[in-house]
Amino acid sequence: MTIFCSHCHRPLQAERSCLPTRAKQAPSAPRPFRSTKSASKARRDQINAELQALRSLLPISAQEKERLSYLHTMALVCLRLRGAQLFPPGLAPPAGPALGTELLSLLPGFLLVLSADSKLVYISENVAQVLGLSVVELLAQGDTVFDILEGRVAEDVHKKLLLAREEPGREVTFVSEMRTSKAFRLQHGGNRVVAVCGRFVALCWPPSPSSTAFLALCTPLVQSPTDGEAASQDDIFQSMHLLDMTFIDVTESVTYHLGYHREELVGQSWYSLLHPEDAALAAAQHRAVALGAGAGPAAGTAVLRVLRKDRACTWLRVWARRDGGCITCTCRSLR
Repeated sequence: MTIFCSHCHRPLQAERSCLPTRAKQAPSAPRPFRSTKSASKARRDQINAELQALRSLLPISAQEKERLSYLHTMALVCLRLRGAQLFPPGLAPPAGPALGTELLSLLPGFLLVLSADSKLVYISENVAQVLGLSVVELLAQGDTVFDILEGRVAEDVHKKLLLAREEPGREVTFVSEMRTSKAFRLQHGGNRVVAVCGRFVALCWPPSPSSTAFLALCTPLVQSPTDGEAASQDDIFQSMHLLDMTFIDVTESVTYHLGYHREELVGQSWYSLLHPEDAALAAAQHRAVALGAGAGPAAGTAVLRVLRKDRACTWLRVWARRDGGCITCTCRSLR
């Protein structure tokens, strides 16, 4: 009896040839850039060689080069490139290193140069005397001025720099805490309060963003006491305000700091004493305290310029807190 295939109805002996065949899988094409241990090592060696070449070109001592990490090396290279773009070597005035060191030692602070987009271009070497950090260590924080500032002042500083950039030659000033070394913070109880005073200068004509630099002198102010440190009553004065910052009381020591007697200030607005450029920062502090925004003691802290009775300006570190329907301010003079 002949048995037929169920697929093609042929005799069974031909069934093997008519069964569905399994499709042959094409061999997978090799990946052209397949990563291997040897290839990864070759890339790392090439990167290391390039970084070593860049490090050798930096105008610093051999001892300093040995301590540079890859991050520090790239930060210094970027700083030098931005500086070379703004200040071409052929246009730089000749100056010996001894003369530069001598002049820097006479300054009350350190020099800072920023590009039009707030990138760090130059930091004088004496920054270590002010912040306890070398130029290399400071660059490890970031490559913009906002990276070396502490606190919530970035928006205010950005506005000041924008104003100065729109009006080259106009001097602007802002005060902020700058990052410091751990040893400095342990010794002084916090970061350093620094007043930055500078202006944008066009390095060539016609001016353009690529040829405009912000030149500034950064002067340290006296350290403010920490929360747990008692301050002398001669260094501070306290004031009490309504929620709209109208004076309702102030300690008699205000006369020593601002020249006003208590009776002259009661009923006046706190804003009538502020330097116009610091009104926005004071308003932000006022809102944060009045509405209970923010957290921690820094939420109600600001460094402001206040006009004395003789119309001269004095810097105050102001701690503000809300007590029910009033706002209490503790102010310390910064010299």
